[in-house]
Amino acid sequence: MNQPLAYIHPGAKISKNVVVEPFTTIHNNVTIGDGTWIGSNVTIMEGARIGKNCNIFPGAVISASPQDLKYDGEETTVVIGDNTTIRECATIHKGTSDRMKTVIGKNCLIMAYCHIAHDCLVGDNCIFSNNSTLAGHVTIGDNVILAGLVAVHQFVSVGQHAFVTGGSLVRKDVPPYVKAAREPLSYVGINSVGLRRRGFISDKIREIQNIYRILYQKNYNNSQAVQIIEAEMEATPERDEILQFIRDSQRGIMKGYFSNN
Repeated sequence: MNQPLAYIHPGAKISKNVVVEPFTTIHNNVTIGDGTWIGSNVTIMEGARIGKNCNIFPGAVISASPQDLKYDGEETTVVIGDNTTIRECATIHKGTSDRMKTVIGKNCLIMAYCHIAHDCLVGDNCIFSNNSTLAGHVTIGDNVILAGLVAVHQFVSVGQHAFVTGGSLVRKDVPPYVKAAREPLSYVGINSVGLRRRGFISDKIREIQNIYRILYQKNYNNSQAVQIIEAEMEATPERDEILQFIRDSQRGIMKGYFSNN
């Protein structure tokens, strides 16, 4: 850690076996967990809380002030979970008085040039491909994949195990377990490949498919679909999670895909 060409503020708390490469700057009020590697030309600013065994690649900026005119210098944080990788030139901004923190979960991969704005909450085991961007106050569940060049509108929520295809504009909430694609962003099926990879059995996948058939393929409005799903489908954690996500949605959930051909 004794890298003469890096600057580490005396107030930073650096744990054991942390490697800091040349030309990196670590500000005051930063904590970094055991075994983390910080590449060259990284800037880690006040309020960063970085877990164990993370990898932060050259050019990344962690815990810069929010790009929000309402931010007034309040003491806020960025929290990054263990075993997370932040690739080249990614930017992650700390919170505002709304949530007071921006959070990236454990075992995430944030690829090059991604931007995660203030007050975002990102779950565990997420993958954001190159140039994906989250506006402020976005909530992302566990095991979500955003393909390259995805842009997520502020205050949007994306449910766990969802997959959003490359170049998508995410203006509405994306329910859990689904694939989202096309323009405007639409439901195009459930994320069956991802679910199988994560150990979901076939019966459980069919159950989720049947729920979304009622929601997206039976010409009901959302309120009608929710009532039918609750009345006709057996109560399971997955069913209840989907229903609660729809009820809690502030921006409304994305629509189903209908071909004009």
